[in-house]
This record gives sequence, C-alpha cells and structure tokens, in this order.
Amino acid sequence: MLRLPTAVAVTVLTLGLAACGDDESTSTGASTSTESSSTTTSSTTPAKSENVNTDFGTLTPDVRVDEREGTPPPAGGADLEAAAEEASCELQLDLPDEGNDHFTNPDKEPDYGTTPPTSGPHLGVVDEVGVGAFADGAFLDAPPDNRVVHSLEHGRVAIQYSPDLSEEEQLALKGLFDDDRPGVLLFPNPDMPYAVATTAWTQLMGCDTYEGESTLEAVAAFRDEFRGKGPEAVVY
Repeated sequence: MLRLPTAVAVTVLTLGLAACGDDESTSTGASTSTESSSTTTSSTTPAKSENVNTDFGTLTPDVRVDEREGTPPPAGGADLEAAAEEASCELQLDLPDEGNDHFTNPDKEPDYGTTPPTSGPHLGVVDEVGVGAFADGAFLDAPPDNRVVHSLEHGRVAIQYSPDLSEEEQLALKGLFDDDRPGVLLFPNPDMPYAVATTAWTQLMGCDTYEGESTLEAVAAFRDEFRGKGPEAVVY
C-alpha cells in the first residue's frame, strides 16, 4: 500500500479518529448504547518492539507481545478464491454489516453474528490512541473481541489461529506477519471453530485445518485483498 508522507499521514489519522469518535451519532445498526464504566483498561507500550505498533491503537497490559522470530513465508501474489480453495478454507465474503455503535464498558461482550466477529458494536474510548481499537501487532494472547472489531473498522486484518497448532505451524504464521506487519494483527484464538481464520470488516475466511504453504498463501491473499478497506480506514 502507498505510504503517505508523515504530515499527510497525521492529517488522515486525525480525521479518521475524529470521525470514529462521532460514531455514536452517525453509526448504522441498532441504537447506540449508553452503557458506560468508570474504569477503562489502561495501555502499556513495550520497550522498542517491531512486533507491535501503538501509533494507531491501544495495547493492554493483559496481552503479551509475540517476540518470536517467524519462519520466512512463501512468495505471495496468489488469487484469493483459488488460494482458499487450494487450502480447503471457506470464504464468507460481504457478510451482513452488524453496525458500528460504540460503547465505553470494556467488559461488555456483544453477541456477534460470526465467530470470529467481523463487524458490530465495539469499544470506543475517546481518550485512548485508536479510540478503543487494539494495536497492530503479533500477540501471545487474544485481545478482546470488542477491541479487535474496532481495529477491523479501521481497515485492519486479523490473522487468528488455534493455540493447538504446533510451534512450527505458529512460527510459520508469525513469519507471514513478520514479512508484512503494517495494518495486521496476529494472535491465538481458543474460542473459534477453525485452525486458522482471517477477518476484515464483513469478511471472513475460516480454515478447518492447517495445510502448510497453501494455508499461508490463502492468508496472504486475504490480507492483501482486504487490508485498508474498513469503513473508517485509518492510515497504517
């Protein structure tokens, strides 16, 4: 994706987050929740790590950064539909938009229509970087769905894998992340019905099994197709 000059990037980010902060008055879907909490989750930034970027989202203290060195991935450039079929992954594209209402209680867990979720109400905290969206990066723990959905709204792609995958398989996915980090989240998800899944706003690819190189090619194709295409795309 074209990298914007710093001044332009800051302007785009400011405009994007300002619009996001107005979601409660302009969002689609159900009426905006007025539920709130006096306590929000604080953020923390690790000392210099290329595996997380907190410029556009918040990192919470309960989620560890994945500092493992991944295995170099195969060359990308595959067609998404062909790659998904080769890897026996199911594409669920252009799913119903479940709205983008904001709420301020970090403990609220909406009943999303898909697992993992691809759209819907999500955490919005105006005094946080990213207004409640989770930081881009690779993690050893699953971030809350209510933050990840906000990241998807900002045009991010989330690569998720079963913690039952072997270390070798996890490092292969980490290598795919290492090869092209901006605008991507990578983390284990013990609560989904897939070995590997990728999500973007209203887009989902679920793979029942990990098939090595073919799975990596499908994940890369999904990332390249949908990264940066959220309804409130924020520069990465």
